[in-house]
Amino acid sequence: MKPLGPIPAGFEALDGELGIAGRTASDWAAEAGGTPLFLYSQDLIRRRVAMLRQAMPERLRTHYAIKANSYRPILELMRALVDGFDIASAGELRMAMDAGQDPALISFAGPGKRDEELELAIRHGVTLNLESEGEAHRALGIGDRIGITPRLAIRVNPSFELRGSGMKMGGGAKPFGIDQERVADLARALIAAGAEWRGLHIFTGSQALDASAIIETQANVLDLAARLTGEIGAPLTHLNMGGGFGIPYFHGDQPLDVAVVGSALSDRFETLPDELTETEFAIELGRYLVGEAGVYLTRIIDRKESHGQVFLVTDGGLHHQLAASGNFGTVVRRNYPAVIASRFGAEPEEEANIVGCLCTPLDRLADQALLPRAEVGDLVAIFCAGAYGASASPSAFLGQGPALERLV
Repeated sequence: MKPLGPIPAGFEALDGELGIAGRTASDWAAEAGGTPLFLYSQDLIRRRVAMLRQAMPERLRTHYAIKANSYRPILELMRALVDGFDIASAGELRMAMDAGQDPALISFAGPGKRDEELELAIRHGVTLNLESEGEAHRALGIGDRIGITPRLAIRVNPSFELRGSGMKMGGGAKPFGIDQERVADLARALIAAGAEWRGLHIFTGSQALDASAIIETQANVLDLAARLTGEIGAPLTHLNMGGGFGIPYFHGDQPLDVAVVGSALSDRFETLPDELTETEFAIELGRYLVGEAGVYLTRIIDRKESHGQVFLVTDGGLHHQLAASGNFGTVVRRNYPAVIASRFGAEPEEEANIVGCLCTPLDRLADQALLPRAEVGDLVAIFCAGAYGASASPSAFLGQGPALERLV
């Protein structure tokens, strides 16, 4: 038996089923027209943002990294809840603007920005987080050609990383950002060339649950930003401190104590060095804001046994939930939180494997999980599906197509 991950707070039994936003899973599936189906609770998202704002210093701004979930109703909701969007492509820029976001509140990071992406961002007044000297020179050239002053920041590749993070984005040789020892020279060149200097972006890692590791990293980010600002010799208008706040996915994971993180950051803000007293600070978060608010519903279409093991075959799979299948950066596959939604709260009776409909052994949603007995027609719910589900999965694989999505 392999344990399942912890079910996020905010879900309850309703008429013997999983309740989501006050209605049963089967009600939502019927209204949507079937399964597979992503449901995102706007109440849980609102509560998460409010809790974060209460925990963090008042002067700290919150940005939403839309790569976590770019479903348009989510973007429209987040636009009203946060202070800006962070994007990583021209496609995401168009999605953000289509959702009504002010381009002046958008920053654009990511290596490999094409010239047409740079031009689109410059034309709309988006802040570009530059990833290399070459990208900086191209941005300046495009600005000169079209007669628009580009808004430019530098993404820094720091010498440190976020300890314990699930995905490290800083420290050592990286495709992201500019090594910290080269940042000051480039910043001075940008300012001398007449660009609008928009400061620094220092992102070190993601999916951390250790408050002490995040506190340590935020302190390192502030120290580095102050040192670089002194070397640059110009005020630091904006500092994107990155994110890294994780959510519990697996058995034994404990939620991040954001109150402790916020208290430590408030203390640091009370004793900022002179270089940072006028700086606007922001963190960028994706999965932490929306991940636990999402549920993926998929229906069992076959029940079979093989060599003494039960397999519950669903109409969903890794083409919608790549991360839950264990194929999105994990080394050892572990089970996400999952339940038989049609029998939510029932006592477990058997050990079963939940698999998808794809013709590949990679398509597994739960291995050897202890579950209530489930039959054809029952609904399965995979939790923590609000981030890096639909937005990070190969929906075209084997011609299956995307899942339905609803903000509820």
